[in-house]
Amino acid sequence: MKLKIDNAALADAFFEDARLMGIVAPIAPYQFCWQLNQTLGFNFRLNADAEIQLQKKNRQYFFSLYEYLESNGFTAHYLYHNHFDGEYLLPEFKHLDFLWLTKGDTIDDALYNHLIQTIKIMHAVQLVSELQPLQVKHKANLIF
Repeated sequence: MKLKIDNAALADAFFEDARLMGIVAPIAPYQFCWQLNQTLGFNFRLNADAEIQLQKKNRQYFFSLYEYLESNGFTAHYLYHNHFDGEYLLPEFKHLDFLWLTKGDTIDDALYNHLIQTIKIMHAVQLVSELQPLQVKHKANLIF
């Protein structure tokens, strides 16, 4: 008997308690995280163990992942760099530099909108918008 992993069900479960935003900010990921940490009082750190690796065209591509866990321990923030050497983590969003995934506790809409508005006024940020899970075709690429 063969067991088969249902990637669609895995992705749906992963996104069940998540919110996702796309950000256009053409700067280095470490600089962007530093700005986020300074502006929001967060503590984003590179999580090298959770780096996303994709193989395309017989090459390996590595997408950095930064992580911040809120002090209450229930909400986690993940910042993905969307491109590496001409390839994209989410090819349907080639215009986005970063993807910010928030998981855990239900996030209040007013608080989430305040977060988006705060990011929009940061240096080098050109666009911030919430993405709906239905818009994401390559959800499995975000699962680490």
